[in-house]
Amino acid sequence: MMLRHLNRGPLIRQQCGARLTTLLALQNLPPTSHLLIRYNPHQSRRLGGIPTILLPPVVFGGLVVALWTWKCAMMVIFQNKIIYMPGLPPNARRETISEYDKQCSGIQWREERIQSLDETCISICVASVEHTLGISLPVTTVYILYFQGNASSLPSRLPLLSPVLRVLRARAANQNIAIKYILVCCSYRGYWTSKGRPSEKGIAKDAAAALQWIQIHNDSQTQAPKAPRETPVVIWGQSIGAGVASNLAAGKQPFTGRLALKTLILETPFLSVRSMLETLYPQKWLPYRYLYPFLRNHLDSWQALGKIKEKFGNASPHVLLLVAGKDELVPASHGKDLEKRCLDIGLHVQRKVIGGALHTEVMVRQEGLSAVVNAIEKITKRG
Repeated sequence: MMLRHLNRGPLIRQQCGARLTTLLALQNLPPTSHLLIRYNPHQSRRLGGIPTILLPPVVFGGLVVALWTWKCAMMVIFQNKIIYMPGLPPNARRETISEYDKQCSGIQWREERIQSLDETCISICVASVEHTLGISLPVTTVYILYFQGNASSLPSRLPLLSPVLRVLRARAANQNIAIKYILVCCSYRGYWTSKGRPSEKGIAKDAAAALQWIQIHNDSQTQAPKAPRETPVVIWGQSIGAGVASNLAAGKQPFTGRLALKTLILETPFLSVRSMLETLYPQKWLPYRYLYPFLRNHLDSWQALGKIKEKFGNASPHVLLLVAGKDELVPASHGKDLEKRCLDIGLHVQRKVIGGALHTEVMVRQEGLSAVVNAIEKITKRG
């Protein structure tokens, strides 16, 4: 037993030495109060230099700015998708003329395929009515070039356009005049059976191609020596089509040959895409209305009217503005502003408000139908 304790002596001395070293080290430490971290309630904690109390509003504000930036970018990138909607309703591109034959009240429509100025294949719908007095008497031909709005396809619009031809034929018979009316409807690229994708520049080429078709068709029909000296043309556009119509009339391409632009019908027109952007987003604190510098589509009827006056001078066409009384999309002020624009530059203008009509209901109302028919019929009376 004594031998065992003697063998543990060095170990005990080593342990005692370690404890003594630890005690000496503790004696050299500063007071424990100096080691404590004192919390000052008035001291603000920071994360990345931002006071803690400001973190929630900064994060929320950053998310809002990020979402607005994302939406603005999407609106700029996909503006053609937003403005032009050929796929609405979902079956619009599969519709056929035959589906609406019974609703056209005897007016026979046909589809023709033509090439746009950039060789894109597009479609047009054509119908005509005629009243003749005799084989030897010349017949005045009036062409009506129609441009639709931004949605649906042409077949579903034909029942609304057919009554115009039917009434014109009836009035010609009552007045016993020899006249032929040909209504040509342009299906924009990407709409109905037309190829391509819609854009303002592309649709402008389609509109010019439709006018060229009228030129070629008229030249083939007016070879007789007793044919009238000039062929009247009416350009008619609805909603976005009003912008297409006014810009076609104001375009650089002249009305060659015997074609003469007599009347411009703007149905539910707006000033420009920029003005509609401000209409849809009236709040000045929202960023969307300030995206106009990035617009690729303008459809500016305000500027187009000025160019029409410069182009035609005293031979400028008469302008008919058809305004829907309860238009849910275009403010009534747009029609008033366009009327004032015409008066200021010296264009003959008539503004007609169709009471109770929504944006797409002008031609459903008898008042709207009569206004269009009267405007077209006046062409022959003006001579």
